[in-house]
Amino acid sequence: MLPGKKCLLVLAASVLASQASATELRIGIELPDLKVAEYHKPYVAIWLENKDTRAVTNLDVWYDADMADNEGDKWLKDMRQWWRKSGRSLDMPVDGITSATRGPGQYDLSFRSNQARLADLPAGNYQLRVEAAREVGGRELLSIPFQWPVDGSFSATANGSKELGDVVLSIQP
Repeated sequence: MLPGKKCLLVLAASVLASQASATELRIGIELPDLKVAEYHKPYVAIWLENKDTRAVTNLDVWYDADMADNEGDKWLKDMRQWWRKSGRSLDMPVDGITSATRGPGQYDLSFRSNQARLADLPAGNYQLRVEAAREVGGRELLSIPFQWPVDGSFSATANGSKELGDVVLSIQP
């Protein structure tokens, strides 16, 4: 085997090993099918807060970035908690974090501890926060406390009653 190929093989094996050993944080988010006269897809923010209730990382923000003249940006502040803690300091859209709004359904997100959003997360107590706000609708904020890193598998659920259905957090070491 050529020395360069051997080096590439060792590098590929180490990358795969580090990905295999990374902790996986999975989030299931249900957007309920609301029977209302005028339905607009909700804006949703998903972030982590530390024990001091400070935002430490944004995981995902779903909003309408395609509106003319960045009109969709002005509605981001309707997700009040997220906006106060982190949103107003961001230059939207944020590559890798922001995406389009979504209609009713079940959505599954997955993040690995070796990815940028979680790589520098120090050990401690945190809360997963999920906030949804809908035009001509309501707002809802759900929280799930957890400890990072986990010793074993962890799973917890928060149940929404208006704009969000069940939010499930699962962490696999």
